[in-house]
Amino acid sequence: MAAVSGAFVVSQTSLSSSKHHSPSSYPTMLLGVRAFPTNSKTTRGLIRCQLSSSSVSALQQLKKSAYDRYTKERSSIVVIGLSIHTAPLEKLAIPVAEWPQAISELCALNHIEEAAVLSTCNRMEIYVLALSQHRGVREVTQWMSKRSGIPVSDICQHWFLLHNKDATQHLFEVSAGLDSLVLGEGQILSQVKQVKEKLRNGFGMVIPGLFEKAITAGKRARAETGIASGAVSVSSAAVELALTKLPPGSASSAVMLVVGAGKMGKLVIKHLVAKGCTRMVVVNRSQERVAAIQEEIPSGVEIIYKPLDEMLACAGEANVIFTSTASETPLFLKEHVETLPLPAAARLFVDISVPRNVGSCVSELEGTQVYNVDDLKEVVAANKEDRARKAMEAQDMITEETKKFEAWRDSLQTVPTIKKLRRKTDRIRADSVEKFMSKYGKDMDKKTKEAVEDLTRAMVNKILHGPMKHLRCDDTENRPLPETLENMEALNRMFELELELLEEKIRAKMEQK
Repeated sequence: MAAVSGAFVVSQTSLSSSKHHSPSSYPTMLLGVRAFPTNSKTTRGLIRCQLSSSSVSALQQLKKSAYDRYTKERSSIVVIGLSIHTAPLEKLAIPVAEWPQAISELCALNHIEEAAVLSTCNRMEIYVLALSQHRGVREVTQWMSKRSGIPVSDICQHWFLLHNKDATQHLFEVSAGLDSLVLGEGQILSQVKQVKEKLRNGFGMVIPGLFEKAITAGKRARAETGIASGAVSVSSAAVELALTKLPPGSASSAVMLVVGAGKMGKLVIKHLVAKGCTRMVVVNRSQERVAAIQEEIPSGVEIIYKPLDEMLACAGEANVIFTSTASETPLFLKEHVETLPLPAAARLFVDISVPRNVGSCVSELEGTQVYNVDDLKEVVAANKEDRARKAMEAQDMITEETKKFEAWRDSLQTVPTIKKLRRKTDRIRADSVEKFMSKYGKDMDKKTKEAVEDLTRAMVNKILHGPMKHLRCDDTENRPLPETLENMEALNRMFELELELLEEKIRAKMEQK
């Protein structure tokens, strides 16, 4: 496409990827417009466009069409999400180390200003600030397809789309653990914090602000409702129960034995580590499974493997014994346990196996306590019911925090107007001073010229004092936000700032190319 030499009018032709066009054609591609020749009458009085290599009329004719989408209607927050419940996430997942590169690629798309990636084992969500909702979604989906090799149609079958307030509320609920498999779980908040860390360096203002406020909402929901307290899985309940039965202060020194290294045994080990246990013995048929678990456990935690034929000897030295095997017959019967040396404190069996690994008769022995899945299920059910009640309380807080974020985001709208108004008035002042100096400044000394500069700046500042005062969204002015936004729109119209704001958006996208 040749350099544009006419006024812009709207084209109904859909946008195509900017990768097939030269940078000089990009402003036209961004807005979905085409250029037509124009005469001097058409261009007379219009603001000049600085984005083309030739001097052309600026985007004046967009006032009735395209620019409404890109200036009057602010950019949209959009989340494109997929859940492990509805989609295979393996190919779509993005490792944490690749998040910055993914964000950069997303921000380089035509209609995406800012972006963030939240990719976990349970979800894949991309948050963007889009100049156009439908074009932005299309570009992001195409990017996801190209990166993963999954057809766009397949992605669209499984995705969910949320915009603006709904997208904000969703992220706040995610951060608070209200959208997790386990209500109130804490790992997701850490993952949201990871996203915020990746957005530290030059990735915009709105999306980083969104994640910062999401962290605040997640912390508040947990702190004020206690939604994360109380075990809600059999494995976590087993660990919590065991620790409450130990003498005060003995948890760190107690000898823990885990029999079985399958899924449930692995969870028990992880819950023990999370509670501060740094040493445990694991009995299993094969050492390979135990070695695999060791690789997932943080350094500083000692996991000692013992074969199955040493199980009784290990039990004789343990304070707490967790059993989680698939054995069809009990591993511990009364006659087995009564041969073991008497423990200094009570010996505790926590059996989370089905069928049971510990015979009910074992509880008849002195100094021995036995708990099974039925005992734990009662605890889990009570905790789940309690968390559900707390989730309702947390939802009210999420709604409140969402409103706060929306107000903060609304307040940002005045910032570009303030900058553009000051730049425009200063440009007019500088041009006027330059013309004055070229005519009358030849005989002026340096001090007088500086006085003229100072005087004109002071005049502009006094003229702008009123408009700037009515654009402030901080605590210095007790003015409702809707009134401030009305003032902003009025100034944009009066000083024709919308066109300059639009040009700035186009220029920013060009610089990313």
